[in-house]
Amino acid sequence: MATPKRYAYHVEAAALELSDRPRRFLEAFAAILRHGSYNLALDTYARMSAKCGRCAASCQLYEATGDPQDIPCHRSELLLRVYRRYFMQSGPLKARIFGGFTLTDEYIDEMADAYYRCTACRRCKATCPLGMDHGLVTHLARWVLAEVGVIPRALVVSVREQLDGKTHNTSAIPLPALKDTCEFLSEELHDIYSVDIEYPFDVEGSEYVFFPAVSDYLMEADTLMGNAAVMHATGASWTIGSHNYDGINYGLFYSDRVMERIVHQLVDEVGRVKGRKVLVGECGHATRSAWHIPTFIGPDGPPVVHCIQYAHQMLELGKLKLKPEKIPESVTYHDPCNIARVGRITEEPREILKAICSDYREMTPNRTKNYCCGGGGGTVSIDEIRAFRTGPLGMRKADQIRDTGAEIVVSPCANCKKQLRELCQDNGMEEVQVMGLHDLLLKVIDFGTDGGNGAGEAQEGDVDEESEPTATGAASSGGVGVTASAQSGAAGGPDGEEG
Repeated sequence: MATPKRYAYHVEAAALELSDRPRRFLEAFAAILRHGSYNLALDTYARMSAKCGRCAASCQLYEATGDPQDIPCHRSELLLRVYRRYFMQSGPLKARIFGGFTLTDEYIDEMADAYYRCTACRRCKATCPLGMDHGLVTHLARWVLAEVGVIPRALVVSVREQLDGKTHNTSAIPLPALKDTCEFLSEELHDIYSVDIEYPFDVEGSEYVFFPAVSDYLMEADTLMGNAAVMHATGASWTIGSHNYDGINYGLFYSDRVMERIVHQLVDEVGRVKGRKVLVGECGHATRSAWHIPTFIGPDGPPVVHCIQYAHQMLELGKLKLKPEKIPESVTYHDPCNIARVGRITEEPREILKAICSDYREMTPNRTKNYCCGGGGGTVSIDEIRAFRTGPLGMRKADQIRDTGAEIVVSPCANCKKQLRELCQDNGMEEVQVMGLHDLLLKVIDFGTDGGNGAGEAQEGDVDEESEPTATGAASSGGVGVTASAQSGAAGGPDGEEG
């Protein structure tokens, strides 16, 4: 992947001009270890020295390339080697006696390339006999690299606008443009479905404050119309904040420091409008980063509910009415890694799809063992590596989609949808449609003869955000079956591995 611009991805010029990078890298690494909670994991991993390679069998990139550099434990060893040499007591002593490894600019460049070949999907963790979390190591390595300026430009520019720009969102959408878009979507809902649905702004005291990936307002009109339709049909109390309407958090991909700032910004907006809960749209990493609210805010932070969890429970409670007609096209489902890898949201979308689709087809493997779309870990935003993403990195997912023969691929994640569309285009499956789950829900909601104005009348507290989601639960093919997963919520961290 190496190119004349030093890396396969663009970085800002300052990163290439920085002097004395090894010293700066080690200082940043030391500060992260001193103020963070990575020491125990790194110390354990470094003493294991696990290089058995069993993780290779679960890595979709290695399956495609067969290149030893793509074996997860080999990649993790790049950072662990630095840790042993400079941060374990035996490191300096061994170096004085035996000589050996010294951190160099070239070694930093090797890490910068290697750690953005990985999507941090964490599929390999399940096959490691010692339980090493190579996704965690990738995240930490990226964080240290970021502190010396090595960040894909696509990510850092978006984060700069979100934290310090005029619009405070990653797509730089000004509020008047956002409201114009919502007005247009309301008109579309009226013209197509003869129902009057508004997108409420700054309604104080609402139960739910809605945070989709802000890019949905530009690219996923049907998903947003589906979101609004579900909230309207169930009589939900919800609003969009005018100061912060972006659920995206790229800090999850490369910096806990950035992730914490964005989480605080989100929680501040909930407090400003006096909302009670965070309602996350169809975005995998926005959901997982919001699950870190208790980590960064504490136990008093607002509970988090994913929009699919809400829709599923409204169906369970009979508050979301469906038409008898089902979606006729063949449909398959892609599990976004950030909500499915630990089994947190796996059954709810399947139960909804089986209730509304006449021909649902499952990919194999799936759920916690799913293959990444190939654009995870922020790589989907790096357009200059598209050939790599839709080639070796996405090959296994392309094979899965092709094997189902499905006409529609559903994934409740903005990043996954972008990657899957490009994957299908670049792998001879242009006829396959990629969409969100709420896109399909919108087609089958029964708004009733009066337009469904609050027909469901959801009451506050209907969605039990405090109960833990489960990775199991039998789905009913004839409708939405009552399972333990129906009571899924999102308060609490997803896996406790970062931060």
